[in-house]
Amino acid sequence: MFNEGDSSAWRAARRRGASRLLTAIATLLAFFGSGPAAASRPNILWIVTDDQRSDSLACYNRGTTGRSRSRLGYVESPNVDRLASQGVLFTNAYANSMACAPSRASMITGKYPHRCGIYGFEQTHRSAGCTSRMIPEVLKEHGYQPAAFGKSGVRIFPREWMNQWKSPGFFNPYVSSEALEKSPHSDFWFNRPWGRHDGKGMVLGTEEVYRYADGSTRRFWRRRVDREITPEEAAHRREVEAELDILRTYTRSNPDLIIGGRSPNVASATLDGSIARSVQQYLSHPGRAYDSLVGERLQGPDPAKPIFTYVGFCFPHTPVLPSDEFRERFAGQAYDAPAFTDEEAELLPPSMRKLRDDMDFSRMTYDEKQQAIRDYYAFCAMGDSLIGKTVDAFRDYCEQRDQEYLIVYVCGDHGWHLGEQGIEAKFTPWTQTVRCSFVVVSSESGNYAPGTVCHDAVEFVDIAPTFYEAAGVPLDAHPGLDGVSLTTTLREGPQRDYILGEMNQVRGDWAYLRSEDFNFAMRVRPFFTKPG
Repeated sequence: MFNEGDSSAWRAARRRGASRLLTAIATLLAFFGSGPAAASRPNILWIVTDDQRSDSLACYNRGTTGRSRSRLGYVESPNVDRLASQGVLFTNAYANSMACAPSRASMITGKYPHRCGIYGFEQTHRSAGCTSRMIPEVLKEHGYQPAAFGKSGVRIFPREWMNQWKSPGFFNPYVSSEALEKSPHSDFWFNRPWGRHDGKGMVLGTEEVYRYADGSTRRFWRRRVDREITPEEAAHRREVEAELDILRTYTRSNPDLIIGGRSPNVASATLDGSIARSVQQYLSHPGRAYDSLVGERLQGPDPAKPIFTYVGFCFPHTPVLPSDEFRERFAGQAYDAPAFTDEEAELLPPSMRKLRDDMDFSRMTYDEKQQAIRDYYAFCAMGDSLIGKTVDAFRDYCEQRDQEYLIVYVCGDHGWHLGEQGIEAKFTPWTQTVRCSFVVVSSESGNYAPGTVCHDAVEFVDIAPTFYEAAGVPLDAHPGLDGVSLTTTLREGPQRDYILGEMNQVRGDWAYLRSEDFNFAMRVRPFFTKPG
């Protein structure tokens, strides 16, 4: 399964020999000549977004195609563009799985899904002796203060807290996206009340709730298991959906996902806006207690210790609801929606053809496709503004204390299709799902030279060794890591001849390999099942 542009990007990396040698020499000179500050442990900011395509970044498009627009059309990312100009943009950062939980687990453990034990969306615990250690756990042991805000998504819990969705305890504080959704600081959430029906306890239904800028809410039942939706309730739902221009995945097997619409609130009061504000709250209370947005009394960072701050934004995962101020900037844009015919679909392997049928985008109308693409990129632009606010708050904290810092931005825990292969989804071994990007900036610019674009293949498992190296954690104390630090790739060139990824659920068990010359994916079991 070849994808246009992959081979040229890999070959471009191979042609950088002379410039790489000069960069490596400059890096080594900067490293050895930087004095005592080089040995200091930097504050670390780690930002991860959800389902974000790399072509939503103008800097990525310029680095890979020479123009700011994506192949589909207009995008806007001034804050990430600025960040990339101050450090290194990695254009071939591959997810080790095409689903949220195993992809995120490969980052936080530094191990492939089949080695860290996070195969899909099952909950896991850490009681077994072979359990993989996680970044915040290791850094905490080395004097860091791990704090987390937003979506975690790795589904790793203490055994005694299984099914309670509690943090493993390495982050303090931990302000989760779930907690923010339940507070008055989100523009949208699901209400799933528990009750009894036919003598059994169960979730009685799904209610969508929208919060407006004036604090009011509008809600409607999407479904109930204990009774039919009344005509009045159905009419109210249509009224709210029309007001917010809601577009759903009606051509998919799951017809309820929101892939277009407008938020009823301003950007700062959306769920992602509240995640950014939670980070700002934390960093603006050094050494002091404060009342968080979720109503908890939390403690700000100790300025005498290095901080490790993880920020998991939810955008542009469904529901795709950009706020008006960003949606309006994209209103006049027309996009080149990818075409994919039924004849092309017949050439797919049976399992991928089934996935295409279940996640079909091709049967939507022209206007619906335009809205889906336009609102997706507008949502990414809104998120870009929040990334900018988060980075600025972190930098201010570091610079006020004359402390070194390292910023790592992962553009998407995997990607997203906007009509390629006929789908709007993820879960595939194709480029739009598995090829992502990193932006890395360091106050010690010798490690990550400003304005560098690296086309070498790196993987999500490289995140953990990158943080450990920066924090002074001996890598030989963690011999099970599958990745290598990003600085090693910058100094020495490509560290692998191919990348490895896998998917152990959804359409059966898959593995994929990618190199400069080929893309290969295959079923590794002859049946559809969960791992076991």
